[in-house]
Amino acid sequence: MNAAAPIARLDSRQPDFHARLATLRAWEPEQDEQIERVVADIVRDVRRRGDAALLEYTHRFDRLELARAADLELPRAALQAALDALAAPEREALEAAAARVRSYHARQLAQSWSYSEPDGTRLGQQITPLDRVGLYVPGGKAAYPSSVLMNALPARVAGVPELVMVVPTPDGVRNPLVLAAACIAGVDRVFTLGGAQAIAALAYGTDTVPAVDKIVGPGNAWVAEAKRRVFGTVGIDMIAGPSEILVLCDGSTEPDWVAMDLFSQAEHDEMAQAILLTPDAAFAQRVADSIDRLLPGLPRREVIARSLAGRGALIVVRSMEEACDIANDIAAEHLEISAADAARWAARIRHAGAIFLGPWSSEAIGDYCAGPNHVLPTMRTARFSSPLGVYDFQKRTSLIEVSQQGARALGTLAATLARGEGLEAHARSAEMRAQG
Repeated sequence: MNAAAPIARLDSRQPDFHARLATLRAWEPEQDEQIERVVADIVRDVRRRGDAALLEYTHRFDRLELARAADLELPRAALQAALDALAAPEREALEAAAARVRSYHARQLAQSWSYSEPDGTRLGQQITPLDRVGLYVPGGKAAYPSSVLMNALPARVAGVPELVMVVPTPDGVRNPLVLAAACIAGVDRVFTLGGAQAIAALAYGTDTVPAVDKIVGPGNAWVAEAKRRVFGTVGIDMIAGPSEILVLCDGSTEPDWVAMDLFSQAEHDEMAQAILLTPDAAFAQRVADSIDRLLPGLPRREVIARSLAGRGALIVVRSMEEACDIANDIAAEHLEISAADAARWAARIRHAGAIFLGPWSSEAIGDYCAGPNHVLPTMRTARFSSPLGVYDFQKRTSLIEVSQQGARALGTLAATLARGEGLEAHARSAEMRAQG
């Protein structure tokens, strides 16, 4: 493999640096009109015909012919059987990861609060969980038990009473790790459904599949388009872009580690992005050498190579301070600060989905078992959004209890403002209590 071919080399001192970086970063989700049309038809059909449509699409897309819609649901015993059949190392790993994820998210749990004013008026906020949440889990070749834990456990910690999971089982093949993860996470019901039809069923409900309040979980372009279409009827987590990793390194980390960290995201798909920022040009070259040496030994080397060639970069910057400024502009999904004094540089970071501090904190550990959620904002959305968490499964309701004394002062105030807006009924409603 040509050492110069697999990944771009940039320098912040170059006059066209920012233009080249912007070109490298540019990505727009495919607006495939055919996907939009097909998904619109599927969503409309499921909403109109319910279970009958689900059975037809399951037969067409997953090659499963079921006699009745009830056969779409897996019994709880199937989840327990999958867990019981796991080899000890796999079961122990899933259970340990679940315990860490649960423990971390328990600290996010918000509580209701209120306070009283001197006149007896009480104001506050009531925190309640969503009633029912839907989890979309990819099936077939793409099976991610870690995503089951990351999506289900925060909802369970939030107190959501019912978790409904949909997962396609092409040709009837069930992934035992996914089912075991669902068992560990306490998923209540599992349906062998996938694609846009599964999203439509969760959004609108059928005789068999209950409608939910929010849908979370990753999926392909068909699933993403279906989530866009049903948003507003239900909540959704996000429409995620390609996976991203940005490594800030002062040159003190083993270059093989950095190369493998870049690979860890590039192997997701060819649109994934892996970037290194370093003030040490010699270190950037050592990482390039590590890339050339290590890449041929990886099973997904072709995907990684296309990702690095298309959207990857090794960038030499003037200083770590400049690296932090560039990182804030990029607002990456995963940000590794692989430096001797990582906390110092982390204090300069305002925008990132997750920050991994120090050379020992590989992003891959965060994907599986560190504890924080791996469902993260991508494509600069970390500038205004956050990782999936317990707060995504809780609602906040305002509490207002006005005392008789408070109604006099507040009623007069409200009436004045209402008349300023030309809303006389508002004004009189407030005044009646002020004068009562």
